[in-house]
Amino acid sequence: MGETPESLKAAANALFKEHKYAKAVEAYSRALEVSPNNAVLLSNRAFAHVRLENYGSAIADASSAVESDPNYIKAYYRRGTSQYALGHLADALKDFKTVCRMQPQDRDGRLKLKECENALRKKKFEEAIAAPEDELVKISDTVDVDAMVIDSTYDGAHLGDDKVITQTFVEDMIARFKDQKTLAFKYAFEILMQSKAILEALPTLVDVPVPEGTHFTVCGDVHGQFFDMCNIFDLNGHPSASNPYLFNGDFVDRGSYSTEVIMTLLAYKCMDPSCVHLVRGNHETAAMNKMYGFDGEVKAKYSVKLADLFQEVFQYLPLAIVLGEKVFVVHGGLFSRDGVTLDDLRKIDRFHEPPDSGEFCEMLWSDPGPMPGRQPSKRGVGVAFGADVTKKFLELNNLELVVRSHEVKDEGFEVDHDGKLITVFSAPNYCDQMGNKGAFIRFESDMTPHFTQFEAVPHPPSRPMQYASNSHMFQ
Repeated sequence: MGETPESLKAAANALFKEHKYAKAVEAYSRALEVSPNNAVLLSNRAFAHVRLENYGSAIADASSAVESDPNYIKAYYRRGTSQYALGHLADALKDFKTVCRMQPQDRDGRLKLKECENALRKKKFEEAIAAPEDELVKISDTVDVDAMVIDSTYDGAHLGDDKVITQTFVEDMIARFKDQKTLAFKYAFEILMQSKAILEALPTLVDVPVPEGTHFTVCGDVHGQFFDMCNIFDLNGHPSASNPYLFNGDFVDRGSYSTEVIMTLLAYKCMDPSCVHLVRGNHETAAMNKMYGFDGEVKAKYSVKLADLFQEVFQYLPLAIVLGEKVFVVHGGLFSRDGVTLDDLRKIDRFHEPPDSGEFCEMLWSDPGPMPGRQPSKRGVGVAFGADVTKKFLELNNLELVVRSHEVKDEGFEVDHDGKLITVFSAPNYCDQMGNKGAFIRFESDMTPHFTQFEAVPHPPSRPMQYASNSHMFQ
């Protein structure tokens, strides 16, 4: 006897409960082959997509569920949550209004409706008071580090009068962070101001040589998992001129030690710009930081002004790096049109929040797909691109490999597109629940990738998104 829709649904639900969301999506898809247009299955698959942050696919599934059964309330939940995550606040508001109309006593629905109303009200207010871009005063122009005073009770290492960030200072700072202590406010601002000067001077696309006899390590998303990042350094050595790293975006958000992660990376960058290279991810943006916890974390641990300064500094991060003249490293992926050259990317004005479309957006948001050509993004932003797109881009630009991050992978990495594209993800047991390994890539001077996988290490009891005021939206 063949498998029934109920047995297939039960198997998919079991995978979901085990936090194996990608496998759950596949299992719900098999169930939908047997029972097409099943509102429950569509809504459940939408929920799995939400957990994978595939909000475009979640909206599509939830909309199909609503069409199939307009009274199935969970479908409105899933669609509303996804619309909210993409910043489509008016559409999210409609869905949660529907939830509250269908079930007026639903406390969670009312909470989500109120969150949407507050977010939409705040957005409209910010738009109303926004000054023209040419009149904006940079936060960095208002910072006077010299006038800041260090509290007499501060027991960490001090910078000298020359303000040089030394290895001793960085090591002391990391030890403080492991003890769950903060940095003196003066030094936090000093690190950001020095980082701002270094990053602002870089091109949008940075060329990094890998000379004969040297090596280079590439890490993917860390997402505020400070203790796991420290484990990378324990396994592979701390950053230095002879042991350089590239962190490929999404340093912050989700994990609740994001300030520790980004402060450490920026401090290393100030200590020696050649020892750490940083690429902007889709989470180094104001909208994502407000939603996924980093903005709230900086304000809780430091100050509103430091949170605002982070937003400015993030705008100076390069968007891609060419490693050893052969490897193109970018956080998200490739483009919605053929013919994009490295020179085109060098010309991008990156000193602002990313737009909703175009090469800047796609570098932060796109994903590889299994089909040739280009497909709509499962995220609802960027594009899904096939192996043929990767091959054309590499041939046009005389490159050999694309390395990107942006997606959790069970093994910490995945090789796709006929070996021409690698995804690397460096946050093991992502959000304390995914059970995935982390990985990093070490390149020797011949630019052959060598992978190291690692498991999550223990951390103090601080739950993911602890500082996100709206974390209930994604439950």
